[in-house]
Amino acid sequence: MNMLKSMTGFGKATVEAFDKKVTIEIKSLNSKQCDINIRLPQHYKEKELIIRNEINQVLNRGKIDVSIWFDGNEGEKTVQFNENLIIAYYKQLDRISKSIGRNLDNEQVLQLIFRLPDIFKNDTKEIDDAEWNIVLDTTRKALLEVDKFRIQEGKMLESDFIYRISKISDLLKSIEPFENERIEKIRERISQNFTENIDKVNVDQNRFEQEIIFYLEKLDITEEKVRLGHHCKYFIDTMKNEEMAGRKLGFITQEIGREINTIGSKANHTEIQKIVVQMKDELEKIKEQLLNIL
Repeated sequence: MNMLKSMTGFGKATVEAFDKKVTIEIKSLNSKQCDINIRLPQHYKEKELIIRNEINQVLNRGKIDVSIWFDGNEGEKTVQFNENLIIAYYKQLDRISKSIGRNLDNEQVLQLIFRLPDIFKNDTKEIDDAEWNIVLDTTRKALLEVDKFRIQEGKMLESDFIYRISKISDLLKSIEPFENERIEKIRERISQNFTENIDKVNVDQNRFEQEIIFYLEKLDITEEKVRLGHHCKYFIDTMKNEEMAGRKLGFITQEIGREINTIGSKANHTEIQKIVVQMKDELEKIKEQLLNIL
């Protein structure tokens, strides 16, 4: 038996190794596609594709934000001035200032140079394989936490869907007592209008009855009720037995909506119209929640 998963999730995992602490945090929200945004240290950029593949395999879909950061052991990363570039900047600025008849003092020149790009250079050691394996393993742990969160949220949504589909089914049954009354009222109204406006002497009563029957058949909602009942059952079966059923459940709700709308358009009865409005309200709540289902 499969279970629903929400696209909303959160997971966090930390590990301490090599005199540093690695923290990985993953947040997931609903999205039509798999939209992954990763923030990680510059020297780990070469591993981004591997991390993306890991995320895709576990989370499949959603707007996913991933943050990876390191605390401690800053000795591995040293910041140095790019002396050759600074000297080159200085010479060019000095030459330009003299060519336009301006003299810049050293303090002004340095202030200007420190606003220019690439005056710092970062010396970072290459990624150690052992360190990378620990980061990858920690990423997987964070992903498992997100997946657990999604399953928990999915269980809550599944209970809500069962409740609302059951309400639609109960509302469908509550239409039955009004159906015979509806048919009789329509028949009486047609007969009354006919009597008031048509001379009975020249009326073929058999043909008149046939026309009434033909008209009433157009207003019959038996097929719509049967289909709506089947769609409600199909919704529950799909939810319980199919993996990543979000999109399919969305299609089923469209069919449920069509049958409810047709019943409403054929009803010609105040109480049935009220029931239809209630069914529509429950269906809209289902549609809103389905946007978050994987």
